[in-house]
Amino acid sequence: MPTAQAKPLKPSRRSGASGATHVAIIGAGRGGTALMEIFATDPLVQIVGVAESNPKAPGLALAKRLKIPVTRDYRRLLDLERVDLIIDVSGNAEVWQVLQDFHRMGVTIIGGASAKFMWELIEARIRATAEIEKTLNKYQSLYRLYVKETGAAVTEERTRIACEIHDGLVQSLAGVNFKLELCQQLLRKNPKASLATLRESKQQLKLAIQEARQVIFNLRPLQYDKMELIPGLTNYLKSYQTQYRIKTEFEVSGDEQILFPRTKIFLFRIVQEALSNVVQHAKADRVSVRLEINLDTLTVTITDNGIGFDMDSVLQDPEKWDHFGIRGILERARLVGGEATIDSKKGRGTTIVVTVPLGKKESSDDGKD
Repeated sequence: MPTAQAKPLKPSRRSGASGATHVAIIGAGRGGTALMEIFATDPLVQIVGVAESNPKAPGLALAKRLKIPVTRDYRRLLDLERVDLIIDVSGNAEVWQVLQDFHRMGVTIIGGASAKFMWELIEARIRATAEIEKTLNKYQSLYRLYVKETGAAVTEERTRIACEIHDGLVQSLAGVNFKLELCQQLLRKNPKASLATLRESKQQLKLAIQEARQVIFNLRPLQYDKMELIPGLTNYLKSYQTQYRIKTEFEVSGDEQILFPRTKIFLFRIVQEALSNVVQHAKADRVSVRLEINLDTLTVTITDNGIGFDMDSVLQDPEKWDHFGIRGILERARLVGGEATIDSKKGRGTTIVVTVPLGKKESSDDGKD
């Protein structure tokens, strides 16, 4: 480094806190860069100058951004009026020798192995902080994805139930209303016909009540105080068989107590979506649901004997994903960390397999919100 005397450095524009330690740094390589990064955010430290003879040193750009005075001659730092600590991370033996011979009341000199240990420790802390921030950003991105896709799933569920109410319950109630109006017209003209119409209205009203109960059950299939999946699926499949005249089979192995409450809800919705597709598209008269719960894996297999469909053509057309309910099944499986596979061929029915890896059982407080 040059040793010629030069004009004093202009003080830094960065105003330190009252009583701050005024630090000068010799060297703007890795060590000086690490020191500037950590000291720049410390309200109890003010960097009053940096010395570096190499114009390509990586820390010079940082010093410029932080508005720290820079000099090529380290001796100018020794002449500063307000300096409490000089740290030499230049690695230059001649500079360190000069600093060892420098003595001024109230100024502390750190260099050699001590300075190297200091900046390496600081650099390690910076790397650890960056890694933590990277990990936090990753989980924040996953959380935003979860919120986005969960919101989409909720919207999809609302749309599906709205269609159920419109196509089922509302149509039934409209039919009852029409028959009651007809009954009112026939009451005086043809009492017998009026009585027959009244009986038909009563029967149709019973069906409407059943449909209303089914809609309510679909809105809240699992009781949140117990969160029991197997009883919920059992009741749903019984109601499904009665309503749609499709024979259902349900097999279970394992203990549902090891499942997360959120997994139970999403799993129920997957089964519900799959069986809804059977009603709308499969033209099946039999469907089976098998639930296997092991210590590390949950597997659900849903099979129907319907007409099936061309899986390749559906996968090539995103619009058909929604039409056949494939998107909802795949996204729900992914939201609980699992995956779904769908195997279907024309004339050979459809099989859906959902696999979810299981972690440790959550605490009793989890999933109640």
